[in-house]
Amino acid sequence: MLRHYYALDLRDDAAAIAEYERLHRPESVWPEIIASIRASGIEEMEIFRVGNRLVMVVQVPDDSDASTTRDMEVTDPMTQAWEALMDRYQQRLPWAEAGQKWVPMKRIFSLMSAIDAGAST
Repeated sequence: MLRHYYALDLRDDAAAIAEYERLHRPESVWPEIIASIRASGIEEMEIFRVGNRLVMVVQVPDDSDASTTRDMEVTDPMTQAWEALMDRYQQRLPWAEAGQKWVPMKRIFSLMSAIDAGAST
C-alpha cells in the first residue's frame, strides 16, 4: 500500500472550521462522495486538523494511478459540487500552484528507513 500526504488550510474562522468538521462527520459526508472516493481506487482517507491546517492521508494500492482520482474530480458532477462546497471553507497554501487545493507533502524522515540504514538508538 502507498500512502500520500497532502496539506491545505481552512479559513481561520472558528465557525467555518466547525462547519467543515461537521460536514466531514461520517453521517454528513454525501454517499456519492464516499462512492466516488472508492471508485477512484482510494482504500483509506483520513483528514487531521491542527488550528486551521489540514493534513490528508490517502492510502492506495501499490499499482494505483493518480490520474483516476483527478479524472473523478474533473468529471463527476457530485464531486464537483462537493468540492465547490468545501471551497467555501478552504484557503490555499501560499506555495500552492495555480488551481491546486491540496498540496502534496514531502516525507523527510522515516523511522523504518533510518533503522534499515543502520542508524542506532
